[in-house]
Amino acid sequence: MTAAGNVLIVGGGTAGSALAILLARGGVAVDVAEINSEPAALGSGITLQGNALRVLRDLGVWDQVGAAGFAFDSLGLRTPGGDLIAEIPDARTGGPDLPATLGMNRPELAAILTKAVREAGARLRPGLTVTSLTETGDGVRAELSDGTTATYDLVVGADGIRSAVRGLIGVGTAPRPTGMGIWRIHTRRPEGVERTDLIYGGPCFIAGYCPTGEDTMYAYLVEKARPRESVADADKPAHMRALAEGYGGAWDEIRADITDPDRINYTWFESLLVERPWNRGRVVLIGDAAHACPPTLAQGAAQCLEDAAVLAELLLAADRLDQSLFDAFMERRFERVKAVVEASVQLADWQLDPAPDADVPGLMGRISATVTRRP
Repeated sequence: MTAAGNVLIVGGGTAGSALAILLARGGVAVDVAEINSEPAALGSGITLQGNALRVLRDLGVWDQVGAAGFAFDSLGLRTPGGDLIAEIPDARTGGPDLPATLGMNRPELAAILTKAVREAGARLRPGLTVTSLTETGDGVRAELSDGTTATYDLVVGADGIRSAVRGLIGVGTAPRPTGMGIWRIHTRRPEGVERTDLIYGGPCFIAGYCPTGEDTMYAYLVEKARPRESVADADKPAHMRALAEGYGGAWDEIRADITDPDRINYTWFESLLVERPWNRGRVVLIGDAAHACPPTLAQGAAQCLEDAAVLAELLLAADRLDQSLFDAFMERRFERVKAVVEASVQLADWQLDPAPDADVPGLMGRISATVTRRP
Protein backbone atom coordinates (compact mmCIF):
# COMPACT_ATOMS: atom_id res chain seq x y z
CA MET A 1 0.00 0.00 0.00
CA THR A 2 1.35 3.45 -0.95
CA ALA A 3 1.60 6.40 1.41
CA ALA A 4 -1.30 8.18 -0.34
CA GLY A 5 -4.29 6.42 -1.83
CA ASN A 6 -5.78 9.50 -3.45
CA VAL A 7 -4.07 12.74 -4.41
CA LEU A 8 -5.21 16.11 -5.73
CA ILE A 9 -2.66 17.85 -7.95
CA VAL A 10 -3.41 21.53 -8.50
CA GLY A 11 -1.86 22.51 -11.83
CA GLY A 12 -1.50 20.45 -14.98
CA GLY A 13 1.77 21.90 -16.24
CA THR A 14 5.10 20.11 -16.51
CA ALA A 15 5.51 19.24 -12.82
CA GLY A 16 1.87 18.38 -12.18
CA SER A 17 1.52 16.23 -15.28
CA ALA A 18 4.71 14.30 -14.58
CA LEU A 19 3.65 13.59 -11.00
CA ALA A 20 0.16 12.54 -12.12
CA ILE A 21 1.59 10.07 -14.64
CA LEU A 22 3.93 8.45 -12.14
CA LEU A 23 1.41 8.22 -9.29
CA ALA A 24 -1.45 6.98 -11.45
CA ARG A 25 0.75 4.29 -12.96
CA GLY A 26 1.63 3.29 -9.40
CA GLY A 27 -2.00 2.70 -8.50
CA VAL A 28 -2.83 6.03 -6.84
CA ALA A 29 -6.17 7.69 -7.59
CA VAL A 30 -5.19 11.11 -8.98
CA ASP A 31 -7.27 14.19 -9.74
CA VAL A 32 -5.61 17.04 -11.65
CA ALA A 33 -7.26 20.47 -11.38
CA GLU A 34 -5.99 22.73 -14.16
CA ILE A 35 -7.26 26.31 -14.29
CA ASN A 36 -7.01 26.53 -18.09
CA SER A 37 -9.92 24.93 -19.90
CA GLU A 38 -7.86 24.05 -22.97
CA PRO A 39 -4.13 23.85 -23.73
CA ALA A 40 -2.76 26.98 -25.39
CA ALA A 41 -2.68 26.67 -29.17
CA LEU A 42 0.17 29.13 -29.47
CA GLY A 43 3.29 29.48 -27.40
CA SER A 44 6.99 29.94 -27.32
CA GLY A 45 9.62 27.24 -27.38
CA ILE A 46 11.20 25.46 -24.48
CA THR A 47 14.79 24.29 -24.00
CA LEU A 48 15.13 20.93 -22.25
CA GLN A 49 18.51 19.90 -20.89
CA GLY A 50 19.58 16.27 -20.61
CA ASN A 51 18.46 15.83 -17.01
CA ALA A 52 14.94 16.88 -18.09
CA LEU A 53 15.06 14.37 -20.95
CA ARG A 54 16.08 11.68 -18.45
CA VAL A 55 12.84 12.18 -16.50
CA LEU A 56 10.78 12.32 -19.70
CA ARG A 57 12.29 8.97 -20.66
CA ASP A 58 11.31 7.57 -17.25
CA LEU A 59 7.77 8.85 -17.92
CA GLY A 60 7.70 6.84 -21.15
CA VAL A 61 7.28 9.85 -23.45
CA TRP A 62 10.84 10.35 -24.67
CA ASP A 63 10.21 8.84 -28.10
CA GLN A 64 7.34 11.27 -28.71
CA VAL A 65 9.29 14.22 -27.32
CA GLY A 66 12.37 13.36 -29.35
CA ALA A 67 10.33 13.10 -32.54
CA ALA A 68 8.57 16.43 -31.91
CA GLY A 69 11.65 18.43 -30.94
CA PHE A 70 15.12 19.22 -32.26
CA ALA A 71 18.14 17.73 -30.47
CA PHE A 72 21.68 19.12 -30.43
CA ASP A 73 24.90 18.67 -28.50
CA SER A 74 26.76 21.97 -28.71
CA LEU A 75 26.38 25.66 -27.94
CA GLY A 76 27.54 28.42 -30.26
CA LEU A 77 28.81 31.88 -29.30
CA ARG A 78 28.63 34.59 -31.99
CA THR A 79 29.47 38.25 -32.46
CA PRO A 80 26.61 40.73 -32.92
CA GLY A 81 27.46 40.64 -36.62
CA GLY A 82 26.84 36.90 -36.73
CA ASP A 83 30.40 35.55 -36.90
CA LEU A 84 31.06 32.36 -34.94
CA ILE A 85 33.43 32.88 -31.99
CA ALA A 86 33.29 29.43 -30.43
CA GLU A 87 31.45 26.13 -30.63
CA ILE A 88 31.29 24.55 -27.18
CA PRO A 89 30.35 20.90 -26.58
CA ASP A 90 27.32 20.84 -24.27
CA ALA A 91 27.24 18.58 -21.21
CA ARG A 92 25.06 15.48 -21.58
CA THR A 93 23.51 15.84 -18.14
CA GLY A 94 20.99 13.06 -18.78
CA GLY A 95 23.65 10.49 -19.65
CA PRO A 96 25.53 9.52 -22.81
CA ASP A 97 22.49 7.93 -24.48
CA LEU A 98 20.46 11.15 -24.49
CA PRO A 99 21.12 14.42 -26.32
CA ALA A 100 22.64 17.27 -24.37
CA THR A 101 19.75 19.59 -25.24
CA LEU A 102 16.44 19.47 -27.04
CA GLY A 103 14.32 22.41 -28.15
CA MET A 104 10.62 22.02 -28.83
CA ASN A 105 7.38 23.91 -29.07
CA ARG A 106 5.99 24.30 -25.54
CA PRO A 107 2.36 23.45 -26.46
CA GLU A 108 3.54 20.22 -28.12
CA LEU A 109 5.24 19.16 -24.89
CA ALA A 110 2.07 20.01 -22.97
CA ALA A 111 -0.04 17.94 -25.38
CA ILE A 112 2.26 14.91 -25.06
CA LEU A 113 2.19 15.06 -21.26
CA THR A 114 -1.59 15.59 -21.13
CA LYS A 115 -2.16 12.54 -23.32
CA ALA A 116 0.10 10.49 -21.05
CA VAL A 117 -1.80 11.71 -17.96
CA ARG A 118 -5.07 10.46 -19.43
CA GLU A 119 -3.54 7.15 -20.53
CA ALA A 120 -2.14 6.61 -17.01
CA GLY A 121 -5.68 6.83 -15.61
CA ALA A 122 -5.53 10.17 -13.79
CA ARG A 123 -8.69 12.30 -13.90
CA LEU A 124 -8.21 15.72 -15.52
CA ARG A 125 -10.51 18.48 -14.31
CA PRO A 126 -9.96 21.44 -16.67
CA GLY A 127 -11.11 24.96 -15.92
CA LEU A 128 -10.76 24.48 -12.16
CA THR A 129 -8.48 25.52 -9.36
CA VAL A 130 -8.61 25.14 -5.58
CA THR A 131 -10.28 27.81 -3.43
CA SER A 132 -9.82 26.40 0.09
CA LEU A 133 -7.87 23.68 1.86
CA THR A 134 -8.69 22.33 5.32
CA GLU A 135 -6.64 19.76 7.23
CA THR A 136 -8.85 16.99 8.65
CA GLY A 137 -6.24 15.10 10.66
CA ASP A 138 -5.79 12.22 8.25
CA GLY A 139 -6.42 14.13 5.02
CA VAL A 140 -7.11 17.47 3.37
CA ARG A 141 -10.59 18.72 2.45
CA ALA A 142 -10.30 20.66 -0.81
CA GLU A 143 -12.93 22.95 -2.29
CA LEU A 144 -12.62 23.67 -6.00
CA SER A 145 -13.74 26.72 -7.94
CA ASP A 146 -16.88 24.95 -9.19
CA GLY A 147 -18.04 24.47 -5.59
CA THR A 148 -17.30 20.75 -5.39
CA THR A 149 -15.42 19.36 -2.40
CA ALA A 150 -13.50 16.17 -1.73
CA THR A 151 -11.04 14.87 0.83
CA TYR A 152 -7.61 13.67 -0.26
CA ASP A 153 -4.70 11.99 1.48
CA LEU A 154 -2.39 14.55 -0.13
CA VAL A 155 -2.71 17.81 -2.04
CA VAL A 156 0.14 18.94 -4.29
CA GLY A 157 0.46 22.57 -5.36
CA ALA A 158 1.99 22.45 -8.83
CA ASP A 159 0.23 25.61 -9.94
CA GLY A 160 3.15 27.72 -11.03
CA ILE A 161 4.99 30.83 -9.97
CA ARG A 162 1.71 32.64 -9.05
CA SER A 163 0.59 29.62 -7.02
CA ALA A 164 -2.81 29.85 -5.35
CA VAL A 165 -1.92 26.87 -3.15
CA ARG A 166 1.14 28.70 -1.82
CA GLY A 167 -1.09 31.45 -0.49
CA LEU A 168 -3.74 29.09 0.86
CA ILE A 169 -1.21 27.34 3.10
CA GLY A 170 0.30 30.59 4.36
CA VAL A 171 3.60 30.62 2.49
CA GLY A 172 4.31 34.28 1.85
CA THR A 173 7.32 33.92 -0.44
CA ALA A 174 6.74 35.85 -3.67
CA PRO A 175 8.56 36.01 -7.02
CA ARG A 176 11.32 38.61 -7.24
CA PRO A 177 12.14 40.43 -10.51
CA THR A 178 15.80 40.20 -11.48
CA GLY A 179 15.83 43.40 -13.54
CA MET A 180 15.72 41.81 -17.00
CA GLY A 181 12.92 41.35 -19.51
CA ILE A 182 12.80 38.92 -22.42
CA TRP A 183 11.13 39.16 -25.83
CA ARG A 184 10.35 35.79 -27.42
CA ILE A 185 8.95 34.76 -30.77
CA HIS A 186 8.25 31.31 -32.20
CA THR A 187 9.08 31.49 -35.87
CA ARG A 188 10.53 29.86 -38.99
CA ARG A 189 13.97 28.26 -38.63
CA PRO A 190 16.52 29.69 -41.06
CA GLU A 191 18.69 27.20 -42.90
CA GLY A 192 21.86 26.49 -40.95
CA VAL A 193 20.39 27.06 -37.47
CA GLU A 194 20.95 23.67 -35.85
CA ARG A 195 21.62 24.52 -32.20
CA THR A 196 21.37 27.36 -29.72
CA ASP A 197 23.65 30.27 -30.59
CA LEU A 198 24.09 33.11 -28.11
CA ILE A 199 25.29 36.66 -28.57
CA TYR A 200 26.43 38.68 -25.57
CA GLY A 201 26.62 42.33 -26.50
CA GLY A 202 24.96 44.67 -28.95
CA PRO A 203 21.77 46.50 -27.94
CA CYS A 204 20.64 43.61 -25.67
CA PHE A 205 22.21 41.67 -22.84
CA ILE A 206 21.59 38.42 -24.73
CA ALA A 207 20.33 37.58 -28.21
CA GLY A 208 19.71 33.92 -28.85
CA TYR A 209 17.66 31.27 -30.57
CA CYS A 210 16.87 27.60 -30.23
CA PRO A 211 15.60 25.23 -32.97
CA THR A 212 12.36 23.49 -31.99
CA GLY A 213 11.59 21.28 -34.99
CA GLU A 214 12.24 20.54 -38.63
CA ASP A 215 11.36 24.07 -39.73
CA THR A 216 10.66 25.99 -36.49
CA MET A 217 12.61 27.76 -33.76
CA TYR A 218 12.16 30.37 -31.09
CA ALA A 219 14.29 33.48 -30.83
CA TYR A 220 14.72 35.79 -27.88
CA LEU A 221 16.17 39.16 -26.92
CA VAL A 222 16.94 40.06 -23.32
CA GLU A 223 16.97 43.71 -22.26
CA LYS A 224 16.60 45.72 -19.09
CA ALA A 225 13.12 45.15 -17.66
CA ARG A 226 10.50 47.67 -18.70
CA PRO A 227 6.91 47.96 -17.40
CA ARG A 228 4.96 45.11 -18.97
CA GLU A 229 2.27 47.48 -20.23
CA SER A 230 4.74 49.99 -21.72
CA VAL A 231 4.54 48.51 -25.24
CA ALA A 232 1.08 48.08 -26.76
CA ASP A 233 0.37 44.71 -28.38
CA ALA A 234 0.22 46.26 -31.86
CA ASP A 235 3.66 47.85 -31.34
CA LYS A 236 5.44 44.67 -30.17
CA PRO A 237 6.73 43.62 -33.62
CA ALA A 238 8.24 47.05 -34.31
CA HIS A 239 9.90 47.14 -30.89
CA MET A 240 11.35 43.64 -31.20
CA ARG A 241 12.55 44.33 -34.74
CA ALA A 242 14.27 47.51 -33.53
CA LEU A 243 16.13 45.55 -30.86
CA ALA A 244 17.07 42.92 -33.45
CA GLU A 245 18.56 45.54 -35.80
CA GLY A 246 21.80 45.25 -33.87
CA TYR A 247 22.35 41.63 -34.92
CA GLY A 248 23.32 39.94 -38.17
CA GLY A 249 23.69 36.41 -39.46
CA ALA A 250 20.53 34.36 -38.84
CA TRP A 251 18.96 37.42 -37.23
CA ASP A 252 18.53 39.01 -40.66
CA GLU A 253 15.96 36.32 -41.51
CA ILE A 254 14.49 36.23 -38.02
CA ARG A 255 13.95 39.99 -38.04
CA ALA A 256 12.01 39.81 -41.31
CA ASP A 257 9.58 37.34 -39.72
CA ILE A 258 8.82 39.51 -36.67
CA THR A 259 5.44 40.77 -37.88
CA ASP A 260 2.66 39.11 -35.86
CA PRO A 261 2.07 40.50 -32.34
CA ASP A 262 0.17 37.35 -31.36
CA ARG A 263 3.37 35.32 -31.73
CA ILE A 264 5.42 37.63 -29.52
CA ASN A 265 5.70 37.21 -25.77
CA TYR A 266 7.29 39.66 -23.34
CA THR A 267 7.91 38.80 -19.71
CA TRP A 268 10.29 39.56 -16.88
CA PHE A 269 13.00 37.33 -15.53
CA GLU A 270 11.96 36.39 -11.99
CA SER A 271 13.27 34.17 -9.23
CA LEU A 272 11.58 32.33 -6.39
CA LEU A 273 12.79 29.96 -3.69
CA VAL A 274 10.52 28.82 -0.89
CA GLU A 275 12.57 27.89 2.16
CA ARG A 276 12.37 24.33 3.39
CA PRO A 277 10.06 22.61 4.09
CA TRP A 278 7.80 22.97 1.05
CA ASN A 279 4.88 21.34 2.85
CA ARG A 280 2.40 22.45 5.46
CA GLY A 281 0.93 19.26 6.81
CA ARG A 282 -0.43 17.17 3.95
CA VAL A 283 -0.13 19.93 1.35
CA VAL A 284 3.18 20.21 -0.53
CA LEU A 285 4.51 22.56 -3.20
CA ILE A 286 6.53 21.44 -6.20
CA GLY A 287 7.84 22.95 -9.41
CA ASP A 288 7.47 26.66 -10.06
CA ALA A 289 5.16 26.96 -7.05
CA ALA A 290 8.21 26.27 -4.86
CA HIS A 291 11.09 27.55 -6.99
CA ALA A 292 11.64 29.41 -10.24
CA CYS A 293 14.63 30.98 -11.91
CA PRO A 294 15.56 33.07 -14.94
CA PRO A 295 16.29 30.86 -17.98
CA THR A 296 20.01 31.63 -17.99
CA LEU A 297 20.81 27.94 -17.35
CA ALA A 298 17.70 26.49 -19.05
CA GLN A 299 17.02 24.39 -15.94
CA GLY A 300 13.49 25.50 -15.05
CA ALA A 301 11.59 22.60 -16.62
CA ALA A 302 14.26 20.12 -15.60
CA GLN A 303 13.97 21.01 -11.92
CA CYS A 304 10.16 20.78 -12.11
CA LEU A 305 10.40 17.31 -13.63
CA GLU A 306 12.94 16.21 -11.02
CA ASP A 307 10.62 17.34 -8.21
CA ALA A 308 7.84 15.16 -9.62
CA ALA A 309 10.10 12.14 -10.06
CA VAL A 310 11.52 12.29 -6.54
CA LEU A 311 8.18 12.92 -4.81
CA ALA A 312 6.51 10.09 -6.73
CA GLU A 313 9.34 7.71 -5.85
CA LEU A 314 9.04 8.52 -2.15
CA LEU A 315 5.24 8.30 -2.08
CA LEU A 316 5.09 4.98 -3.93
CA ALA A 317 7.78 3.43 -1.71
CA ALA A 318 6.33 4.53 1.64
CA ASP A 319 3.40 3.04 3.56
CA ARG A 320 2.87 6.09 5.77
CA LEU A 321 2.45 9.78 5.01
CA ASP A 322 4.10 11.86 7.71
CA GLN A 323 6.67 14.62 8.05
CA SER A 324 9.56 12.20 7.64
CA LEU A 325 8.53 11.68 4.00
CA PHE A 326 8.51 15.43 3.32
CA ASP A 327 11.85 15.79 5.12
CA ALA A 328 13.29 13.09 2.86
CA PHE A 329 11.92 15.02 -0.14
CA MET A 330 13.72 18.15 1.05
CA GLU A 331 16.96 16.26 1.64
CA ARG A 332 16.99 15.24 -2.01
CA ARG A 333 15.67 18.44 -3.55
CA PHE A 334 16.28 21.63 -1.60
CA GLU A 335 20.05 22.17 -1.88
CA ARG A 336 20.09 21.07 -5.52
CA VAL A 337 17.27 23.45 -6.44
CA LYS A 338 18.81 26.26 -4.39
CA ALA A 339 22.11 25.88 -6.25
CA VAL A 340 20.33 26.10 -9.62
CA VAL A 341 18.23 29.12 -8.65
CA GLU A 342 21.16 31.02 -7.18
CA ALA A 343 23.43 30.26 -10.13
CA SER A 344 20.74 31.31 -12.63
CA VAL A 345 20.26 34.60 -10.80
CA GLN A 346 24.02 35.11 -10.53
CA LEU A 347 24.41 34.83 -14.29
CA ALA A 348 21.72 37.48 -14.75
CA ASP A 349 23.34 39.73 -12.14
CA TRP A 350 26.69 39.52 -13.92
CA GLN A 351 24.98 40.78 -17.07
CA LEU A 352 23.33 43.69 -15.27
CA ASP A 353 26.44 44.60 -13.28
CA PRO A 354 29.54 43.14 -14.97
CA ALA A 355 32.18 41.86 -12.57
CA PRO A 356 35.83 41.50 -13.66
CA ASP A 357 36.18 38.27 -11.69
CA ALA A 358 32.97 36.66 -12.93
CA ASP A 359 33.69 32.97 -13.64
CA VAL A 360 30.84 32.12 -15.99
CA PRO A 361 32.34 28.87 -17.35
CA GLY A 362 33.20 27.71 -13.84
CA LEU A 363 29.71 28.39 -12.54
CA MET A 364 28.05 26.66 -15.49
CA GLY A 365 30.39 23.70 -15.14
CA ARG A 366 29.57 23.26 -11.46
CA ILE A 367 25.83 23.25 -12.14
CA SER A 368 26.25 20.80 -15.04
CA ALA A 369 28.14 18.44 -12.73
CA THR A 370 25.44 18.77 -10.07
CA VAL A 371 22.46 18.06 -12.35
CA THR A 372 24.22 15.18 -14.12
CA ARG A 373 23.89 13.22 -10.88
CA ARG A 374 20.46 11.73 -10.35
CA PRO A 375 18.59 13.60 -7.61
